[in-house]
Amino acid sequence: MPPQDATPSAYASPTERVQAWTEASALHIRFNNPARHNALSVEMWQAVPPLLAQAERDPAIRVVVFSGAGDKTFVSGADISQFEDMRAAREAVKQYEAMAEEALMAIYRCAKPTVACIRGYCIGGGVNVAISCDIRLAGDDATFAIPAARLGLGYRLSALKNLVNLVGVGVAKDLFFTARRIDAAAALAVGLVTRVAPAAELPALLEEYTSAFAANAPLTIHAGKKIIEAMLEDDADLDRDLCRRLILECFESEDYAEGRRAFLEKRKPVFRGK
Repeated sequence: MPPQDATPSAYASPTERVQAWTEASALHIRFNNPARHNALSVEMWQAVPPLLAQAERDPAIRVVVFSGAGDKTFVSGADISQFEDMRAAREAVKQYEAMAEEALMAIYRCAKPTVACIRGYCIGGGVNVAISCDIRLAGDDATFAIPAARLGLGYRLSALKNLVNLVGVGVAKDLFFTARRIDAAAALAVGLVTRVAPAAELPALLEEYTSAFAANAPLTIHAGKKIIEAMLEDDADLDRDLCRRLILECFESEDYAEGRRAFLEKRKPVFRGK
């Protein structure tokens, strides 16, 4: 639950799996699915864009903070229990990817600064949420991984672009191709996170940032944010249709079906490149 001293909020989440409240000039959005380690379900993705749109219209809000319920997980990825319904068929894949893309781009494009406050596991979709934010603050108990290659699924262009922009091509390939896990210290060393603090001191570090955003000029911050985004825009010659086709081919492959089955059956997948 939100802290007892949190300000009563006009921000109403459409699902109890996403909590929203305000503290001073910060809007807090917390993923609240602890039974599934804060895995992102359909309704959780859908809850994010309207909350951010409301924050953009609210002059009292200077920063939006994302966190996960509890101290063991920020976000553990997508809610795999919904894959058969939402991601197995071709049209469902398109719908699911469009929904996730809308939420992640809403975070990335948000007119207000965004901060990911990370405890515990930050896996797959959790990394995507974190790297869509402007700032990533992590407790020293945080763990990061992008396990797409172990599941056989395709990864969207925007997520890989955000990753490359943060850590560079070499590190992005390392993390993506190996699907290995790294701790908070390693994530800091490669630039995946902004700052790391002992877990008990993470709230104080977050307060340092929210206080700075409250004190500093919002128009200057907004202008800087948008100019930096413009600097990182894709080249005009990028073949987006090819990127989308390559991702769709992953979702339509036998390997994706095998990765999904292996995950549910708690065994190692056997991929055949088909």
